[in-house]
Amino acid sequence: MNAGLSQTDTADGGSLRREIGVCGATLLGLGSIVGSGVFVSLGWLTERALWMTPLAVLIAAAIAACNGMSAAQLAASHPVSGGSYEYGHRYLSPAWGFAAGWMFLCAKSASAATAALGSAAYLLALFGVSGTSWNTPLALVLVLILTGVSLGGLRRSTQVNTFIVGVTLIAILVFLSLSARQLFGRTDWMQAWDRRGTRIGWRTLFESSALMFVAYTGYGRIATLGEEIRDPRRNIPMAILLTLSISAGLYLCVSMACLGFDASGGHLVSTAGATSPLQQMAAAWGGPLTAWIVSVGAVTAMLGVLLNLLLGLSRVALAMARRHDVPPLFARLDRTRHTPRWAVSLIGIVIGGLVLIGDVRWTWSFSAVTVLCYYGVTNAAALRLRPEQQLYPRVVSWCGMLGCLFLSIWVAPRVWVTGLVVLVAGFGWRMLVHRVCGRGPQQATG
Repeated sequence: MNAGLSQTDTADGGSLRREIGVCGATLLGLGSIVGSGVFVSLGWLTERALWMTPLAVLIAAAIAACNGMSAAQLAASHPVSGGSYEYGHRYLSPAWGFAAGWMFLCAKSASAATAALGSAAYLLALFGVSGTSWNTPLALVLVLILTGVSLGGLRRSTQVNTFIVGVTLIAILVFLSLSARQLFGRTDWMQAWDRRGTRIGWRTLFESSALMFVAYTGYGRIATLGEEIRDPRRNIPMAILLTLSISAGLYLCVSMACLGFDASGGHLVSTAGATSPLQQMAAAWGGPLTAWIVSVGAVTAMLGVLLNLLLGLSRVALAMARRHDVPPLFARLDRTRHTPRWAVSLIGIVIGGLVLIGDVRWTWSFSAVTVLCYYGVTNAAALRLRPEQQLYPRVVSWCGMLGCLFLSIWVAPRVWVTGLVVLVAGFGWRMLVHRVCGRGPQQATG
């Protein structure tokens, strides 16, 4: 929301009213985070990493916390919409700003495709449709519908977001209470972890941590709302840390439940190709009603993530168009609703194309590479802050940047190659746009 307003727009048109406090910002962060990670990815990550899954969750949470504090410092010192695209331009260089914006578009488009595929899988399970042949077509329909909703305007009330988060948290709590009742006091599945864990190596742990890192990155939505948060220097860091703490707790509990299901004879491996592991676990443990509750929570969570990503990505595309990093056509606003129709349509098409791949694991892995690069730029920009602008020691940003670099080397090489090709293609596209538009890149101002 409002992620596309540039610094110039803020200065010329006035800043948005600061109406959001810590509670509202935290709920917005949770609404952006709690979705595909908990309902889609933890199931098949547990199949891979087994007993190391909780450790991967904690490693990703620690690195996300460092990145979150870097983003909070930048948002507090430069509280305008645009995220690390604007931070890169201001504190590093136009090239770094473009790299951050381009990688954000690529990473979050892949995340949106993951959310669409996950939503479709849970909807099909909700209505008792077996098989996966309808998954991709239904995901495309959902992208089309929510793109139409986004074209109608960007105002989303905190009441709607609170409702979405509330339904999602209720579903997760129902699932966790059920799993606790099923697994409490058992010792055989603890022994199974030990036996099976001997096959898990360090590469699997760190690759799983890189994939889990993606599940935390919705906290960046809080930073992009810097214009609308009261007392940003105090409230943004607090909301980001609260969001990450709650998310890490939920992810840790769900991963433990997945481990218990697998090791106690639940055959989690047989669901490797599915995108709805929690629904299958709930059905096995609690019957149709519990499975229905979990499915409803999953649908609301991931549809909320998808809608928020459509809005946020289109505003980043709008900001990039204003700087002529993408064609100026995408900076055009609808005169009646002040909506970037061309930018929204572009993002909808990109997400739909990624949905056609139909592979949740590939889109999630690709998102991991690109988002790690994006937050590397965020930390580098935070290191350029003046001493009076810094809220935390510089070592926090160094840890965040080095953590991103470390996790990125454990992602599958083919995904890395794809990410590099996409980045090179992005710079080629940028050169072409600047040449056609007859305008060179803007200089950094920080």
